[in-house]
Amino acid sequence: MSDHPSRTFFITGVSTGLGRAFALGALKAGHRVVGTLRHEEARQEFDAIAPGRSFGKLMDVTDHTAVSRVVAEVERDIGPIDILINNAGYGHEGTVEESPMDDLRRQFEVNVFGVVAVTKAVLPAMRQRRAGHILTVTSMGGFITLPGLAYYHGSKFAVEGIMESLGKEILAFGIHVTTIEPGAFRTDWAGRSMVRAPRSIDDYDATFGPQRERRQNYSGHQPGNPEKAAEAVLKLIASDTPPAHLLLGTDAVRMVREKLDLLSGEIAAWESVSLSTDFK
Repeated sequence: MSDHPSRTFFITGVSTGLGRAFALGALKAGHRVVGTLRHEEARQEFDAIAPGRSFGKLMDVTDHTAVSRVVAEVERDIGPIDILINNAGYGHEGTVEESPMDDLRRQFEVNVFGVVAVTKAVLPAMRQRRAGHILTVTSMGGFITLPGLAYYHGSKFAVEGIMESLGKEILAFGIHVTTIEPGAFRTDWAGRSMVRAPRSIDDYDATFGPQRERRQNYSGHQPGNPEKAAEAVLKLIASDTPPAHLLLGTDAVRMVREKLDLLSGEIAAWESVSLSTDFK
């Protein structure tokens, strides 16, 4: 680890949840934070947290023209963006068969296309400066899966792949890329922020019904502490050799390790078939 001077953060979605915690943690540590919000009252409130260091910007990540404009304004009027945290996003719950295609499109518009649009907007200046760190909040659900979250998992798997590849493209320019993979944190993600597809097929009552009820009842009781997640991010950005992936939470570590063990077992069990497909 090495000490760094005050930096300028650009964080999407700072109204609530992890985005809010990241913003407050960075401000407490003496950094400047530009946070994006979607309502004027919330923007004014964010501005007032730390006048001269907290800057609220109205922006919807799905409006790619606005994204480019806001990033350019920040670079011109506030200063170079040192740290981007792609945080804006939401969860969709519903079985694949019961979930409309429009829900899938909307999930990807926000969680994937919005993330890429913001990232592309900050990249040119970071590349010219040969410095920067792009952090993207995915989820342990970008590696493991649970029933009833297929559209959400699909969006997070997509972002994981894009960011991992991007990290290899721009490391030579002095820009680091890290995906933040939280487990269950005590935010509104599984509460009012989640979009839930209506139930319509009785066959899923016994399997998915209890999953939905459990997830709703779990909201507000998750083990993850958002403030500690913010502390972890500050440690991450202080590192000269940050990881490409950072799991957050005991549940995330446990469940990802379980999947790695499962994958290892499947590879071993089917290795002879896998190796039989090359030209000889």
